[in-house]
Amino acid sequence: MAIPKFLVGDNTDHPENVFIIHTEYPRFVIDLDSDEVEWLDDIEGEDETELTDEMSKLLDEANTFYIREVERYEAMED
Repeated sequence: MAIPKFLVGDNTDHPENVFIIHTEYPRFVIDLDSDEVEWLDDIEGEDETELTDEMSKLLDEANTFYIREVERYEAMED
């Protein structure tokens, strides 16, 4: 089984927050409540322009993933 590119996470220490975990390089966790991003991989030494574009794209993908997941959960409840 392959691990999905994005996962939804929660934590009882932060009951109001929803986290999206990106499992591929560069790995990160985004707190959707605060939009705070924690990068898990060392990304120093990368081409800054290319990396900025890639990060922006990945954060957009994470938000799109979350919206899709919420819609699917809501559809399952109907």
